Amino acid sequence: MTTDAVRARLLDLCDVVLAEIRLVTLTDGELFAVSFTVDRAFSLDSNNALAEKVDAFAARFGRLQDTTADKLLPALLKLLGQSSGPVIDNLGYAEKWGWIESAQFWMSLRALRNKIVHEYIKDPVILCDALNAAHQAVPRLVADANRVVQEARARLPAHGQGRQT
Repeated sequence: MTTDAVRARLLDLCDVVLAEIRLVTLTDGELFAVSFTVDRAFSLDSNNALAEKVDAFAARFGRLQDTTADKLLPALLKLLGQSSGPVIDNLGYAEKWGWIESAQFWMSLRALRNKIVHEYIKDPVILCDALNAAHQAVPRLVADANRVVQEARARLPAHGQGRQT
């Protein structure tokens, strides 16, 4: 991939991450406007509107993590001439350079996302706990993702890209 292609990909990924931040923040606010209780979790079979909000939150929470850690970070590392590796290694670089607060936090988010998806059908109590933990993590996830976007944009030319803000 040429340097121009790498830069274009990085800009596109920044735009995607910013859109995902807006969407997860919106869905988080809607889903947790009222406390998410075990009773609400048990009602998902009969409350389709709530079930759709839970699905949207889970999907958006996971996509923001995936796009940032699995796509944006490797593209940024590539721009810097650094080879990317396994997600945990890339997150380690991001932590070392101050782009994210903690690589371990990000790994725990991946486990939490998996728990939300897999426990959705099995155990409403575990789902409730996982959703509330994810809700508590959203501000930190968003702050880290924003820092990675800012870092990426700071390393791109300010002119001629059309998407710089």
